[in-house]
Amino acid sequence: MVARFKSITPGAHLSDQVAEVLAAEIRAGRLAVGEKLPTEAALVEQFSVSRTVVREAVSRLKSLGLVDSRQGSGMYVRDAGFSPLNFDAKSAVSKQAVIQMVEVRRALEAEVAALATQRCTPTDVQRIRRSISALEQAVLAGGDGVDEDIQFHRAIAEAARNPFLIGTLEYLGQFLRGATRVTRANEARRADFARQVQDEHEMIARAIEAGDPAVARLAASRHMDNAIQRIEQADPSFWQQAGVQLAQPLVRGLASKD
Repeated sequence: MVARFKSITPGAHLSDQVAEVLAAEIRAGRLAVGEKLPTEAALVEQFSVSRTVVREAVSRLKSLGLVDSRQGSGMYVRDAGFSPLNFDAKSAVSKQAVIQMVEVRRALEAEVAALATQRCTPTDVQRIRRSISALEQAVLAGGDGVDEDIQFHRAIAEAARNPFLIGTLEYLGQFLRGATRVTRANEARRADFARQVQDEHEMIARAIEAGDPAVARLAASRHMDNAIQRIEQADPSFWQQAGVQLAQPLVRGLASKD
């Protein structure tokens, strides 16, 4: 172990900086699995920070699965196995966070749609069609269609028959719901936006029914591209009012993963 860790920059998020330095040491193997972390007092001295900063940094390492506590003995580097998925949203703002999440969706949804064309059954197609109808009915009834929109994309994911993709989408669901809530609220403000979304869903469904993975991939990717464009085209007042309020759960959700 090095005699003194890399210095940190005075300012906000000192605990994050300390955690990042220690995490880098662990991942580089300079703090080996089974090795005991320096004591709290030693870390305070080496980093020239308070005990509170050190405790918060160590707590973050625990949440990342990099260290474990042994009662009466201290903190030890653990074999983390697979690193957990974490998001850093400290610099995210409402509009930016939603666009970034739609970009994540674009990468996933395009491949999911392509796989669905190759693996779907007649039952899957019926489920996708029912989800489209449910979405249309929800909108006609005055609802926001968030749950139905998510179910439409979930039906396609299930048709792809890839548990890793489904698992990834399920993990992201807590964030995607917030992004979908914002995009649908924006789209509901303009009839042309609502029609575009309906047409885009129909194009994806038809490509899956036709068994054309290239067309399905393109249709799903364009759906996400257009969603970003619709966000960009939203009236500024939307972000000053409804958009900000609806996006807050997304931003808070991301921040809670730090």
